[in-house]
Amino acid sequence: MEFEQNKVIDESKQGEATVLPTNETSGNKKLYVESYGCAMNFSDSEVVASIMAKEGYSTTRNVDEADVILINTCSIRENAETRVRTRLGDLKIKKKENPDLVIGILGCMAERLKTALLEEEKLVDLVAGPDAYRDLPNLIEEVGTGQKAVNVLLSRDETYADISPVRLDKGGVSAFVSITRGCDNMCSFCVVPFTRGRERSRDPKTIVEECKTLFANGYREVTLLGQNVDSYRWNLTSKGVVKDATIPTTNFAELMEMVAHVSPDLRVRFSTSHPKDMTDDVLHVMEKYENICSNIHLPVQSGNSAVLARMNRGYSREWYLDRIHAIRSIVTDCAISTDMIIGFCGETEDEHQQTLSLMDEVTFDFAYMYKYSERPKTLAERKFEDDVPEEIKGKRLSEIVEKQRSHSHLWNKKQLGRIDKVLIEGFSKKSEEHLCGRNSRNSMVIFPKDNFKKGQYVMVKITDCTSATLLGEVVEICSTNP
Repeated sequence: MEFEQNKVIDESKQGEATVLPTNETSGNKKLYVESYGCAMNFSDSEVVASIMAKEGYSTTRNVDEADVILINTCSIRENAETRVRTRLGDLKIKKKENPDLVIGILGCMAERLKTALLEEEKLVDLVAGPDAYRDLPNLIEEVGTGQKAVNVLLSRDETYADISPVRLDKGGVSAFVSITRGCDNMCSFCVVPFTRGRERSRDPKTIVEECKTLFANGYREVTLLGQNVDSYRWNLTSKGVVKDATIPTTNFAELMEMVAHVSPDLRVRFSTSHPKDMTDDVLHVMEKYENICSNIHLPVQSGNSAVLARMNRGYSREWYLDRIHAIRSIVTDCAISTDMIIGFCGETEDEHQQTLSLMDEVTFDFAYMYKYSERPKTLAERKFEDDVPEEIKGKRLSEIVEKQRSHSHLWNKKQLGRIDKVLIEGFSKKSEEHLCGRNSRNSMVIFPKDNFKKGQYVMVKITDCTSATLLGEVVEICSTNP
């Protein structure tokens, strides 16, 4: 699940860290957190910051002044895991300089590699799995007694529904809101069911309240997060049976509508969708509300039905294309992005060519593309051989990336001359003379700053583009009070 969507991204870009900004919580103790991988990890890190703030910790961007360093990790791909190991090696040097420093590892790698990291390689003092963050103060206290501390127990219930995450980007515009945790899909290549546990949904009332609080605090966009948001169900079993007749049931389409009602000035996005669970009722709700953005991330992984079957994805090429047709028939001007795994076990040249042909048929706006890397404990590791040579994987990935780059550029050129509503996120990365923001399709738009402010909605006429970015000029201000 990756979220920096308006780029053609291959696996060489993955595994980079995001450092939590400094917060204003008073406290003499300093917490430094790095997050690797998906937006769910960053969202979890804000929950961690909230828990630690109650213990007197304030976050810092300066690793050298930290009393506790926590690395929130990802095991989805080998590349991200390798970078985390390298980072822990660097931090081990700081531990030698400051023996009182506490170094901990959180998240997916924590559950999978607890013994190696704690006892064999001795890279960390504590290990906390995705459902164990409430226990962090106790684990840190245990480290203080000279013990190694670990809690990687997974829960069957939503673990953090009553915790209000510390929003570490003070004055931010966009925020992530977790609505589900874990996954039941058991795709053969994926470790998430083993590292994050079974799927469970969060009470819709707490989700709506969190979104209301964010809007009151100046945020103008929320992204509803889950490993598979479309399978969100409150008070319903996986088979649609009502658990408690006294409690209203809620599915994902209904939840989205509830969040859309918070305010017409609060944009709503979501990620990630699974093709087998993408229903028409979700699409009709998207079309009904202007503030639900017209973009869907719908991972395909492969364009060949036999490969999809080996991946245990639960749909065929034809099913996926039917969902694409439904999206384009129901949702006006909807951008579609995807994930693709190249060189999965047994992939033939013909199967690879079918992925390329599916790309031509769909023409995705953007995509995340990766060479397959075998992950421990997965069905693919047990059942299949990782038999596509690395050289062939690299060649096929290059072909996929090049095709996607041309498709992304094509979609951007189609937007020339349009006037789009853009939510200003801040300065452009390349120049403080320009601002940037996204339109409903999730395209990044750059324009002169003038006197516009972060958090405003402006109407921008698109005048030029690259393969990754739209360029334009503001023709109208929609709101003046960000």
